Amino acid sequence: MLRGPRARLGPAATGDEDAATGVLDPAPDPQLKHALQLWLRWDKNRSTRAQVEALVAAGLRAELRTRLCSRMSFGTAGLRAPMGAGFNRINDLTVIQSTQGLHAYLDRHSADFSSRGLVVGFDTRGQEDSGCSSQRLAKLTAAVMLSRGVPVHLFSAFVPTPYVPYAVKKLGAAAGVMITASHNPKEDNGYKVYWCNGAQISSPHDKEILQSIEEQLEPWSASCWEEELVDSSPLRTDPLTQINSCYMDELTSLCFHRDLNRSSPLKFVHSSFHGVGHVFVQQAFDAFGFAPPIPVPEQKDPDPNFSSVRCPNPEEGESVLELSLLLAERENARIVLATDPDADRLAVAEKSDGCSWKVFTGNELAALLGWWMFFNWKEAHPDPADTQKVYMLATSVSSKILQTFAHIEGFHFEETLPGFKWIGTRIHELSKTGNNVIFAFEESIGFMCGSLVPEKDGVSSAAVVAEMAAYLHDKKLSLNQQLLNIYQTYGHHVSQTSYVVCNDPPTIQNIFRRIRNFDGEGSYPKTCGGVRIVHVRDATTGHDSSRPDGRSVLPVTRSSHMITFTLQNGVVATLRSSGTEPKIKYYTEYCASPGNSDASRLEAELRRITAALLDEFLEPERNNLIRRCV
Repeated sequence: MLRGPRARLGPAATGDEDAATGVLDPAPDPQLKHALQLWLRWDKNRSTRAQVEALVAAGLRAELRTRLCSRMSFGTAGLRAPMGAGFNRINDLTVIQSTQGLHAYLDRHSADFSSRGLVVGFDTRGQEDSGCSSQRLAKLTAAVMLSRGVPVHLFSAFVPTPYVPYAVKKLGAAAGVMITASHNPKEDNGYKVYWCNGAQISSPHDKEILQSIEEQLEPWSASCWEEELVDSSPLRTDPLTQINSCYMDELTSLCFHRDLNRSSPLKFVHSSFHGVGHVFVQQAFDAFGFAPPIPVPEQKDPDPNFSSVRCPNPEEGESVLELSLLLAERENARIVLATDPDADRLAVAEKSDGCSWKVFTGNELAALLGWWMFFNWKEAHPDPADTQKVYMLATSVSSKILQTFAHIEGFHFEETLPGFKWIGTRIHELSKTGNNVIFAFEESIGFMCGSLVPEKDGVSSAAVVAEMAAYLHDKKLSLNQQLLNIYQTYGHHVSQTSYVVCNDPPTIQNIFRRIRNFDGEGSYPKTCGGVRIVHVRDATTGHDSSRPDGRSVLPVTRSSHMITFTLQNGVVATLRSSGTEPKIKYYTEYCASPGNSDASRLEAELRRITAALLDEFLEPERNNLIRRCV
């Protein structure tokens, strides 16, 4: 197992904070001075203390203010930020503070918290300069809970992110914490919180936990810094063997053609992108009866620097899959599977009949997986009445292909706000009334097959895709050929996703204000690219012109902007501001009727509408927006 850098601990400051802050004069800044004093008083990690002291010595007031005068907030993936010194970064102190706040909140709101305890997992990230690693931060998370007599189920080795919510449900824990930044750059780390239902926390838990953190900023005791506590406390258990065994056993519920898998001639290549996925995907293949996939040797072992990829995000496509595709060529493997560093996302590429590769988008994979899951569900449930309890879910910025499936096949489909935390919460609500969510996804290659865990899961998805590919190969079909068959039956769904960069936050506010008052006060645009807009849904204000009462069924999210336009020609377009980056994201999709199979014409029309969306609504040149370079 990878062991991250070990932090050098020293005693808390005992008065030297005043001397250190004095270097910042003669232009005093009371807020910064107070924040600096608190940091130097509380932080016991010598590496991060040294970072702050160096900034003070250099007189870098703006950098100190950035690091010390603001705090992290929960986004769609929990707390996520660069590692390093500062209250707005991931480090020993902020993780201790976050865990103290989480403890206080759970103590007030979770029944039997002191006996049910907390699940804690971690990925393979680390940063030498900060004395910071995911493993160490997980141990400190555990130490805070153990110091207050709370049982902790701390994994002894790195695990995929889905193992934490799976363990929360399996062990009946009050909550779970995963230390990960998923596919973010190597400089980042994160603190993802799961509720007792296995879903990521959402409103109001997230805001109330943040408030609780603000009330618990000073470390409670020296015990909070003692990572060795996890080795000596009788309240700490290691769930790794039990959870891994149960997960792999239950994973077989998604395996429908084991005999075919055993005899399949298909060969698969797998890359874990220097993260946790290698050993778990190998075990998942074994559970499905497959020979193990061929690992990309340069990427199978954990490496917090992600040395062989320019970006640890397989969603970036062919440019980051180069080593995988080269290995597949050498090994004559037709399918490449790539899990991101914490193995909750899955990218898939397939060798075409010629010499090129088809890298599937998240929306295309969802069409295939949605078809596959319902196909096998129908085989086991031939009574049409059974479909009344079947659901599929997708985020509102993802393809509408599942909605089309549901309309034709008779099961239920629902949209949620972006982020799997909303999907997980909705799954829990539906399960309480006896409904069964058999598939859910978000367009950023996040898929949930079956009801194993209410979270996107690259490990189970990899095995499911492998079985689907083997089944189709036996029918003389490729994945891409089956995708075209799906489009022929249900109608082409052609999509485009990208973003523009805006480094001036007030400009983003002005852009969306203009859209909401496009044709006069309170009047949204009526056309895009000359095509009539028939419906507008604004998740920021709660407006939805398609509803009889004019109110959206999605929760209102005033912290960010998101407006969706439905056009008369079948195009659906969404503009959304990012909560964590200086970006405006756009998602467009042409949902054609069955039989409308001229893909090139559909793609050309979608490109035209997308260009009009940007030019008419965002005005990139006027607003100094930077278009994404692909």
